[in-house]
Amino acid sequence: MIAKLYFRYSAMNAGKSTMAIQVAYNYEEQNRTVLVLKPQIDTKGEDTIISRIGIKRKVDYLLTKDDSVLKIINTELEKNHKIDAIIIDEAQFLNEKQVDELYYLSKKLNIAVLCFGLRCDFTMKPFPGSARLLAIADSLEELKTLCECGKRKATQNLRLVNDIPTFLGNQIAIDGEDHVTYKSVCGECYINYYLKWQKNKSKIQEKPLIKERIKK
Repeated sequence: MIAKLYFRYSAMNAGKSTMAIQVAYNYEEQNRTVLVLKPQIDTKGEDTIISRIGIKRKVDYLLTKDDSVLKIINTELEKNHKIDAIIIDEAQFLNEKQVDELYYLSKKLNIAVLCFGLRCDFTMKPFPGSARLLAIADSLEELKTLCECGKRKATQNLRLVNDIPTFLGNQIAIDGEDHVTYKSVCGECYINYYLKWQKNKSKIQEKPLIKERIKK
């Protein structure tokens, strides 16, 4: 049976990182080899996946935007390391080429690839990695979490700077850095926040976000 490329996506705070760590543990419990990666631009936790409930997992590789996943896997295989699965957290930060390489690896090397990430950013626009995964993944699964209103499923990511909702800024701003935090909200609450922000934005002094930083 040919392996698949999986994309498990959701809004913020739905347990994606927790599930990624759990899946890696399940594979290893069965004496199977797992390679865990995440994009380097996700500086939260540095080389470690950190879940909201406190469990952690050190990654095997931090991917830069210029890295070839294919080359990394081939290097591992040349060391006589069998790889049963590749698990990637924060997969929305991958680029299209990296996603295409993951698809290739699943089909030509029969390695299961499980990606966990956001579907879209705080302005409801897709991340490049997410858009490509949604287009070509063999299996899509939405992980669900509840909106703060307690009535509906959260589907959008609301960005706050200094605890004030904002709809301006760079696409990438890491949670917990530069006074940036996020809330998971339903579509109706997102629109309500947006209308209130539009009404009051002339009174709110937007602070420019620090440009995306890539750890070198």
